[in-house]
Amino acid sequence: MKHRVFAAGICAAMLCGILTGCGQKQIQLQELPILNYTAPEIGDPIVTIHVKDYGDVKIRLFAEQLPEACENFTTLAEQGYYDEMIFHRVVKDFMIQSGDPKGDGTGGASIWGGMFNAGMDNQLINLPGALGYGNGGSLDTANSQFYIVTGEPVTEEDLKAQTESKGIYYTAESRQLYEQYGGAPWLDTRYTVFGQVIDGLDIVYAISEVPVNKTNNKPKEAVYIESVTVEQYDGSEIRFYPADYGLE
Repeated sequence: MKHRVFAAGICAAMLCGILTGCGQKQIQLQELPILNYTAPEIGDPIVTIHVKDYGDVKIRLFAEQLPEACENFTTLAEQGYYDEMIFHRVVKDFMIQSGDPKGDGTGGASIWGGMFNAGMDNQLINLPGALGYGNGGSLDTANSQFYIVTGEPVTEEDLKAQTESKGIYYTAESRQLYEQYGGAPWLDTRYTVFGQVIDGLDIVYAISEVPVNKTNNKPKEAVYIESVTVEQYDGSEIRFYPADYGLE
């Protein structure tokens, strides 16, 4: 992927809302370990997104850190809510998004009926393969819409610019991970990351490459979710990183 200047305002708007708070004071965080690339224990909950004509994307959920966010997703999955939905918004080098029954980015619901506060854990960040909720500009406007990050290369200068413009604080480990693997760090502190792809990241990247309509980033040929199933991790091989799939 070629490095591009972050289009933070544009890309964030594609997650169902316009980000606010530019210029706010820097958020001070503790130097806690980043959890994205930690393996689940056998028996821990995972979800598998079965994508028609592409294959399966397996995702670890962080139910201990964000119980309501995970409960919303797994319950909707078990109810068949996501069956036959499309990926309605796809942005190369950023993310793929689904979870809207209307298919245009304006719909969605939670198990509580409408929007809910999905919460945030500072140990979960927007690295490649991160699963997060779209929202309408704040954490308490999440519903069923979700995204999976592909991201782009990230430099020290990029992170510094995000700190200066949006007050986002990156720990030493988060800076190292972003600079090594890329991602979408401008989403941190604004969107809920509650899962991480543990297998099938190549499928996420393949979807991110499909031709889209320039006006709304909707794939020209629909990409369908057949179903989302809730399972227990069985000790299968874990592939977190783009390099595990020959993706650079």
